[in-house]
Amino acid sequence: MDAKAVQSLQFSTMVYCEKLGRTGPSGSLRMSGSFMEPKKLQVFVSGRLQPAKPSKMSRRRMFPLEVACSANNVPASIMESGSFHAPLDEELTLKSKSQEIEPYLNGRCIYLVGMMGSGKTTVGKILSQVLCYSFYDSDALVEEEVDGTSVADIFKHYGEYFFRNKETEVLHKTSMMHRHVISTGGGAVVRPINWKYMHQGISVWLDVPVEALARRITAVGTISRPLLHYEAGDAYTKTFMRLSALFEERSEAYANANARVSLENIAAKLGRRDVSNVSPIAIALEALEQIKGFLKGEDGC
Repeated sequence: MDAKAVQSLQFSTMVYCEKLGRTGPSGSLRMSGSFMEPKKLQVFVSGRLQPAKPSKMSRRRMFPLEVACSANNVPASIMESGSFHAPLDEELTLKSKSQEIEPYLNGRCIYLVGMMGSGKTTVGKILSQVLCYSFYDSDALVEEEVDGTSVADIFKHYGEYFFRNKETEVLHKTSMMHRHVISTGGGAVVRPINWKYMHQGISVWLDVPVEALARRITAVGTISRPLLHYEAGDAYTKTFMRLSALFEERSEAYANANARVSLENIAAKLGRRDVSNVSPIAIALEALEQIKGFLKGEDGC
């Protein structure tokens, strides 16, 4: 793909967002005070994260789509970090689908729920870009509320109950906002009050088989996963057993989501035997399709 094609795509995306008069994906937010205020903004430029230069003309933010060469065989580290880049043809398909449903969203937030390692951050960033939404990670917002303390350290020093309370506060605040994609923590679904807040927007469950989750998380390590502490032994086996128990506890809660994105179903449609070969773009496309179905159901179509 030549530079002119990339530049053209970036320009058209920026123009689209500017016409909407809305923001694209943002960086972290500071949740202290009476409301959430932007702390720092970052965008992808040529595959690197760089600070965005503030506009002197307005407070509107413009974001180019991320473009790269291949979407197949996405490594576990990519799904964990959220730094995925997509081919131009898939970006155009995704953009077309997002423009189709964007008017019917009416600015409602999109909440991604699912087990740890299900790709909520990666898919959330893709959706936020094509919808000209902002992207927030609820775990990151909780960390900022506790002076930058990591989730693992919050669990260690304050306990899970403290963390869940902060998580609920974050979801309450985001429920009063618009045009955001929020990646939630794996256990956010266990509290009914959280569903009250998430149902102010549209909730989407990324349903990934536990076997795939265990492989993905084992590949990148479990140090940052406070609910995956276990004694010495085979990492995959221990991770699989713990994830299976967690899924058993939460599966009914995940089913409360407005839309479900099944990686097994996507893989079957694409003729893939392994869900690990399903690209984040394919998942994002299916998410938009399921959101569209939910919106049609709301309208009684």
